[in-house]
Amino acid sequence: MILRPTISCLIACISILVVSCSKSASNAPPVTPPVTTTPLQISSTQINGTAATDGAALYNLNITPAIQYRFSAPVNKTTVTGGVEIREASGAVVPIVITYANGDSTVIVQPATPLKYITRYSTSISGQVASTQGAVLQNLFSATLITAIDSTDKFTRISDAALLDLVQRQTFKYFWDFGHPVSGLARERNTSGDVVTSGGSGFGIMSIVTAVNRGFITRAEGRDRLIKIVDFLKNKAQRFHGAYPHWINGATGAVVPFSTKDNGADLVETSFLMQGLLTARQFFSGTAASEITLRNDINELWNGVEWDWFRQSGQNVLYWHWSPNFSWDMNVKLQGWNEALVTYVLAASSTTHSIPKVVYDNGWANNGAMKNGNNYYGVPLPLGPALGGPLFFEHYSFLGIDPFDLNDAYANYETQAKNHTLINYNYSVANPLGYYGYSSQSWGLTASDIPNGYTASSPSNDVGVIAPTAALSSMPYTPDKSMDALKFFYYKLGDKIFKEYGFVDAFKLNDPWFASSFLAIDQGPIIIMIENHRSKLLWNLFMSCPEVKDGMKKLGFTSPRL
Repeated sequence: MILRPTISCLIACISILVVSCSKSASNAPPVTPPVTTTPLQISSTQINGTAATDGAALYNLNITPAIQYRFSAPVNKTTVTGGVEIREASGAVVPIVITYANGDSTVIVQPATPLKYITRYSTSISGQVASTQGAVLQNLFSATLITAIDSTDKFTRISDAALLDLVQRQTFKYFWDFGHPVSGLARERNTSGDVVTSGGSGFGIMSIVTAVNRGFITRAEGRDRLIKIVDFLKNKAQRFHGAYPHWINGATGAVVPFSTKDNGADLVETSFLMQGLLTARQFFSGTAASEITLRNDINELWNGVEWDWFRQSGQNVLYWHWSPNFSWDMNVKLQGWNEALVTYVLAASSTTHSIPKVVYDNGWANNGAMKNGNNYYGVPLPLGPALGGPLFFEHYSFLGIDPFDLNDAYANYETQAKNHTLINYNYSVANPLGYYGYSSQSWGLTASDIPNGYTASSPSNDVGVIAPTAALSSMPYTPDKSMDALKFFYYKLGDKIFKEYGFVDAFKLNDPWFASSFLAIDQGPIIIMIENHRSKLLWNLFMSCPEVKDGMKKLGFTSPRL
């Protein structure tokens, strides 16, 4: 017999099942929904109220800059400490003060003590920073901070004449106090030891003449130093066909190679040396036996230079170098426009080894190819490369040669010198590459030391470095603009760049750097060209040489001085 459940029994069973299921569900642990955290972002960054983007460089900042970060959410303060920082260029950490605003979603960072002027710093914020909800920072930030120039005067204001005296006197110490103790010649630079430079020594000789004339030293002191120098050049220093090497050991007179194959004659450096010696010969014109002997010895050195031999087998051009080991291998022709005009002038002026005019026309002037004739920054340029090249082109030869009212078939040299300088000035003011620190008071591109090297700076090779010699040695051409630069260099930057031998070789404000070096070829023109601006002393002396007058006329120059 089959038993069938009754309806009531089925209902009871279903009820039991329902009750059992309900109890099981009520005993299960609750399910927690996932928590979503919004990533932390920097909404904006401002430095002294100016918006800044990651990787930016900000210039001309005050020495207590405020760096403000706005975040997308309140931040955990414990993560901010150590997550934001300011560092010196050396990597040293700068102590900072951190404050908060807007419910801790804004962080303001400032240095605990004022920063240094004209100094590079960096600031950054790292992924260590997190929100109060634990979300880590997603977009990091870093920037470079360049502090402003201290606008206060670093030295007491004095008259312009007194300032020129001071700069000439201080710069002269490079050649006088730091002159080589054995030879009296000028060291190449302040770290050169026994290495002296023939061309820079020519500038040093002209500086000694200036110093005697200004009363910085006595005539007897200047004469005795010149006697030492000339004796060394005559009896110890190596010569090659009468020409000197670029570098000489100031103690022994032996050649110090300028480069592997440049271990013999350097005709351009020799011409700078002879320019100085002839200037000294004209200055020490007294009847005393010591001055007569000095003049005779200078004439012996001057007449011994075989200028015509450097035509290399009679070519209508002069060659820069000759080596006893490598002969003419360097093969550098002296063709203009550059600093070597005085080389051709002296070669034509020689009474023993002269060159004809055709060497000047075909070699130096390259049959007129040295002409330019284009306008740059609204200024026409008679000669030379585009934008003029480095300013020493208008300095080295014109330490002795007076360019004012000087003409030949190729240019008016007063126009050339002035306009080249104006182009260099106008370029610096226009500052097309946007370097911080260029201005109508801070200008001048020429050859100088640069960070980790040396280069011939110019508008077509601009690395952001200003060399004081560029503007100061242009004093005869742009007197007002050069004086403005001198006052800025001395009064505003003097604590950084005016040292024991005058102005250091160069500086850079865009990424602050100040040279510790002094170079003979940059210090000398400062003294000499300031003096030519003030009294025309060196121009008067060099241009009074009868050989120079004859040589320049032979080359086709005209000037009231000739």
